[in-house]
Amino acid sequence: MKLRLNIDSAFKETKVTIEGPELDEKVQELIDFINGKKKEFLVGKKGEMQYILNPSEIHYFHTENEQVIAVTKTDSFRLKEKLYELEAMLPSSKFIRLSKSVIANLYELSRFEASFNGTLCVYFKSGAKEYVSRTYVPAIKEALKMNRRKEE
Repeated sequence: MKLRLNIDSAFKETKVTIEGPELDEKVQELIDFINGKKKEFLVGKKGEMQYILNPSEIHYFHTENEQVIAVTKTDSFRLKEKLYELEAMLPSSKFIRLSKSVIANLYELSRFEASFNGTLCVYFKSGAKEYVSRTYVPAIKEALKMNRRKEE
């Protein structure tokens, strides 16, 4: 990767241009960093206690009774953030939307099954499972690099 920096007082604003042959994981991480998408921790509530949660330890987020729930390997916590807020603040190279009500940590997925109706069933390392809506199947396939065949 080459880096070119051009500082000149004639510029009225800062502009970042990224050029490359493809949008790979390194480029996406760079974009997320520039956009400030690096959430260090979240605060989850269980009962009357509040817990500091590391996003990388969260398997998925889902909505339940109009509440957002963060699910870890062993527990679940209520969050104050909405799903769209989490989607905006979490790195897109690590978290992906599975449906209108679920955001998943890509690094906590263990396997998936294709359904006859065009959806996917995703299994997490914890044993939990969620379904990918047809709308989100292309994005999850791209994130998982399932389309490995090159069209000729």
